[in-house]
Amino acid sequence: MPHIAFLDRLRRLLGGSGPQIESIAAALSDGRLRPPVQPMSDHELARAIREFQSRPPSEATLRQLAQRLGETERKPH
Repeated sequence: MPHIAFLDRLRRLLGGSGPQIESIAAALSDGRLRPPVQPMSDHELARAIREFQSRPPSEATLRQLAQRLGETERKPH
């Protein structure tokens, strides 16, 4: 999924924008964060974003989010 479509999905799930979503948008556009390779359910994605939103946006929290999004790559099919 292209990062613009992924970002639109995040905004729909979370009801708009905010500092965390804007930091995700910046990280997606400059390559520090990638959308998951394998599709995530809305539930999985919302849980990962809620964890990210529970702390101020930072490079460390972006790395943690990237790890959560990357977990879908390691799921058995």
